[in-house]
Amino acid sequence: MSSHFDCRDESQLLAGMRQARAAIGRGELIVMPTDTVYGVAADAFSPAAVQRLLDAKGRGRQSPPPVLVSGLNTVRALVTEVPEPIEQLLAAHWPGGLTVVLPAQPSLAWDLGDTGGTVAVRMPAHRLALELLEETGPLAVSSANLTGQAAAVDVSQAMRMLGESIAVFLDDGPSSTGVPSTIIDATGIAHGGGGRVRVLREGVIDRAALRAVLGEVLEPDPSEAA
Repeated sequence: MSSHFDCRDESQLLAGMRQARAAIGRGELIVMPTDTVYGVAADAFSPAAVQRLLDAKGRGRQSPPPVLVSGLNTVRALVTEVPEPIEQLLAAHWPGGLTVVLPAQPSLAWDLGDTGGTVAVRMPAHRLALELLEETGPLAVSSANLTGQAAAVDVSQAMRMLGESIAVFLDDGPSSTGVPSTIIDATGIAHGGGGRVRVLREGVIDRAALRAVLGEVLEPDPSEAA
């Protein structure tokens, strides 16, 4: 049976965080608040837990989940390189709604799905999410919804869609923005690659903000092509 904790209540917060950590350790799923939308989370290093996440959402292995981290030092352990332009971009927009796809360390003992040797990483700007990540390590996190439905912006929506597939629901009230993160692919500029950074999904951070840091390293907007 799922447990629900209102993290705006200090007594429930402590119990909820404790049970969430325990659930992650058992390979179960939790729903957690982030600065964008609510997410469903699993231990990134447990293939069974990641598969449980994909099953709960109704997604296949061709749609691997991003990984939330507590900071750039963790990212350095997960990827083969953070190119200098991306370092500058992360300095400007982390923690925050920016997800970056980079080449994954081939030695990592994990299975996020059909990633093609990459990993999508993000540091959320949410105190509870960061506290949990500090204690659990990297978490595979996808928006808390069934595939094809709108991302949950409060716990009640997540509960209706995901129900008993979730062990612990951490409730911190409605999401502050309700807008998902922007996802960029930086693999083309890693290890001296001559490509450009591609925008895979424009979310809370728009192209103008990306361009202000990346300049011509960012691919042109297709809508502006002559």
